[in-house]
Amino acid sequence: MCKPILPLLLALAGACAAPPRNPIEDAGPAELVAGGFQFIEGPVWSPEEGALFFSDIPASRIHRLDPPDAVSTFREESRDANGLILDREGRLLVCEHGARRISRTEADGSVVPLLDEFEGARLNSPNDLCLRSDGNLYFTDPPYGLRGREPDLDGVHVFRRDPDGGMSVVWRGGFEARPNGIGLSPDERTLYVAFTDTGRILAFELDREGVPGAGRDFAATAGGADGLALDRHGNVYASTSAGIEVFAPDGTRWGAIEIPEKPANCAFGDPDARSLYVTARTGLYRVRLAVKGRY
Repeated sequence: MCKPILPLLLALAGACAAPPRNPIEDAGPAELVAGGFQFIEGPVWSPEEGALFFSDIPASRIHRLDPPDAVSTFREESRDANGLILDREGRLLVCEHGARRISRTEADGSVVPLLDEFEGARLNSPNDLCLRSDGNLYFTDPPYGLRGREPDLDGVHVFRRDPDGGMSVVWRGGFEARPNGIGLSPDERTLYVAFTDTGRILAFELDREGVPGAGRDFAATAGGADGLALDRHGNVYASTSAGIEVFAPDGTRWGAIEIPEKPANCAFGDPDARSLYVTARTGLYRVRLAVKGRY
């Protein structure tokens, strides 16, 4: 009576071992949600607000999108805001190029500085950031926002701020380096960093405390690698010169989503987490996918 169970178990094992599905094979077209901006960046979805926030760097402004297409100004004079994320209390953390810092917007709308130096030296210009659920904050610090000002640091680095406020270097480079987009795997054990200068993405394994190991090559993009997003299966979505290039967790390239303008960053949004929002120069675009992303 037990013999028929074996084929069933084997069939189930085969189903579990089936190759992963290409997450963009059923992707919809890139739909223009809103246009007329100067250079937009930093999209982040707020599940609590049911809205997307994004920055316009030259305009020094942060916008809010209430889907499908209602755009309003969330914050004026945002000090050349770039990358945005939400902390564990739903407050907006902002990379401010002009102020060379990361700030936090409180619930009452007031803005407070979170960090602006490392070992007594001013940061270059924080560009993008991500937050682990245990409070570890990781961010890139290229020199884009210096705009002729002399740097205080000895180079261009990727940083970690631990839950107690201690700062350390994840990756150290010279002033020719351009670390840019940054993101975490769904299990929060891998940190991904995109480099605009080389077009490569590096992966750093994180221990239980969030301390990174040595970086390894993860993938080579078509060039101009910028902001990153990840879906719930661990696929990496990279803004590049080819559009949004998508890579499997092992670094295999699935393909690219074409965007009418060169994208700078991307993030998943909408209540079902199946919309990929793309900030691309003057336009904000939305692409519907069959897979769910990570906010």
